[in-house]
Amino acid sequence: MSLSGVFAQVVARVGDAAIVWRRLQGGEPPQAVGATPTIPAARPQGSIPTLKMPTARGWAPGQKPTAAPGLQVNAFATGLDHPRWMHVLPNGDVTVSEAMFLPEPVKSVFDYAMVSTMRRAAAVGNSPNRITLLRDADGDGVAEIQERFLEGQSQPFGMVLLGDTFHVGNADGVLAFPYTPGATRLTGPGRKLVSFKAGGHWTRSLLPSADGRKLYVGVGSLSNIGDNGMEAEAGRACIHELDLTTGASRIYASGLRNPVGLAWEPVTGQLWTVVNERDGLGDETPPDYLTSVREGGFYGWPYCYWGQTVDDRVPQDPAAVAKALVPDYALGGHTASLGLCWLPAGTLPGFPDGMAIGQHGSWNRSKLSGYKVVFVPFVNGRPAGPPRDILSGFLAPDERESYGRPVGVTIGPDGALLVADDVGDTIWRVTAT
Repeated sequence: MSLSGVFAQVVARVGDAAIVWRRLQGGEPPQAVGATPTIPAARPQGSIPTLKMPTARGWAPGQKPTAAPGLQVNAFATGLDHPRWMHVLPNGDVTVSEAMFLPEPVKSVFDYAMVSTMRRAAAVGNSPNRITLLRDADGDGVAEIQERFLEGQSQPFGMVLLGDTFHVGNADGVLAFPYTPGATRLTGPGRKLVSFKAGGHWTRSLLPSADGRKLYVGVGSLSNIGDNGMEAEAGRACIHELDLTTGASRIYASGLRNPVGLAWEPVTGQLWTVVNERDGLGDETPPDYLTSVREGGFYGWPYCYWGQTVDDRVPQDPAAVAKALVPDYALGGHTASLGLCWLPAGTLPGFPDGMAIGQHGSWNRSKLSGYKVVFVPFVNGRPAGPPRDILSGFLAPDERESYGRPVGVTIGPDGALLVADDVGDTIWRVTAT
């Protein structure tokens, strides 16, 4: 039988198993959300975990996401190529990294099924490897100028301007480029500040310290649960701290399977991140999460999750399990929470202080989750209350198609919330009605 035929059987098997499981359980399990989530017992799925992902459709003319009551949304920029992350420059220009996951060698039937599924969902392919500059010169909420700001990169993601230096988080390291205010294009090879191993979880988010002397860099794991041994995971599944004065780099916190968005909480000055947890244990097991990040803290991957809940699929390290920290706030299983930014009270009407989170959406559970932008309120530096939707409607009601998938979130030059949509190839702008 051909690989495509085997793939069809895999999809059929996954779909039938998901239906049977839901019937036996009497419906969908509740989402594991909040500071004290109910996390179902692990149900290891063997060599063929659940695969389900909507076909990427994109937005029809005039179609757009659904904004929460009191909010409205417009397209700040369209015609991009897989926009993932944004950075706002002091003059109001917005830089957008355009990149995507590159297919890796297929070693099994599951690898083939996964890559085929992701390709159909526009989640894997030829990476644009560039950064585009957007400029809304007339202040009407639409960027009428698009310039190729920086090209020829290696899956660029995070961006930070400090002084006259523009930093880029590529899959293989952090680069620095000289920047002149108002420039619409950067040239040169750039100066590499630190190197990382590419492959696997490839996003490299960047966040500067308050004094601009350090950069914090999110580096995800190579594999799901250390599948190639822990030596291959050296320097991964962690947040690095890069001293820009000395050039020294160290691991700030570890055991974070795929820490993507990074943000400062201003009341306490604490670093926070959103983390994508492991696959293959069930729809809600374990949940992705939002957490404060302690210096030197260990958060369990790959040995355990949500504190000391051991993952029996992994060769164990009891000492590591004993010191694993419990994350602060569960976001539901496989929501693929990627984007993160602090949203001060009043930025959007009716929204207090809190974190905005771009949920890219699941591909590995029987009932899809994510595919929206949510808000988690904070009080005294801590999450306080259930999440609220900011934008939804990225996923068709029957879950067969996605119009878009939100990724990065940031506050734009005019105070609106900007959202990068890598399937819709759009930057959305959210404001008061």
